Amino acid sequence: MAPSRTDERQARENRERLKGYKARRAMHEYRVKRRVRDNWIAGVALVVIAAAVTAGQIAYFSAGPGAPTAEPTPSASPSETAPAGTNMGDVPDADLAEGRVWAGSMTVNDIDLGIEVDGAAAPQGVSSFLSLSQSGFYNGISCHRLTNGGFFVLQCGDPEGTGAGGPGYSYGPIENAPEDNVYPAGTLAMARQSDNAYSMGSQFFIVYDDTTIPSDTAGGYTVLGKVTSGLDELKAQVVDAGIADGSSDGTPAIPVSITSVTLQ
Repeated sequence: MAPSRTDERQARENRERLKGYKARRAMHEYRVKRRVRDNWIAGVALVVIAAAVTAGQIAYFSAGPGAPTAEPTPSASPSETAPAGTNMGDVPDADLAEGRVWAGSMTVNDIDLGIEVDGAAAPQGVSSFLSLSQSGFYNGISCHRLTNGGFFVLQCGDPEGTGAGGPGYSYGPIENAPEDNVYPAGTLAMARQSDNAYSMGSQFFIVYDDTTIPSDTAGGYTVLGKVTSGLDELKAQVVDAGIADGSSDGTPAIPVSITSVTLQ
């Protein structure tokens, strides 16, 4: 017996209801999956943002003009930081220092500073400094930080001029640091991140008056050598002008840049 029109209509409606149910279920499952995915993405984003904020705070408080003036330290940016005990990037070979004293000059704001660096006392630090100097890396780079509140250094060597830059590598260990934490006037030493002996890069500092810099958990600061002449002129033309914002730790009031570094 052929189905009646009523039976056909009922079957058709049943098929439509089933089709609609499947469509609604598929949409529900899609929304659930999308909600899970969106929540996961949002969670990852929050973690990334939190990490970025933390890194920014670390960079601000451990390097450059933002460093706390209560306990100033010559610091390099965390962006140059390698895991503890590990060099990072293409670090110049320590043999470049040749185990000898290198003499030359550094021109800062047309002030000619005589310098010496000791490749026997600090082979890795001096090799890096030599390599960067010979390649012209320091030419035109600013001295971005001056301190004068019981802590007397001019910090230079950051290609960004902010305290956050470096040569693209970082290295250690700390070499030739004074046991008594006293850095005499004229000392030429490497800046680094607090508590990390393997965070040195291109930033260095010139001590223009006798300064005591307490060691941290990593130790002291690598002493490359010393300024042998021109320090009084640097003090008269740069240091005595003070700091731009009148504080004891910040950007020099007079813009300072390195014209050249030569060593032989």
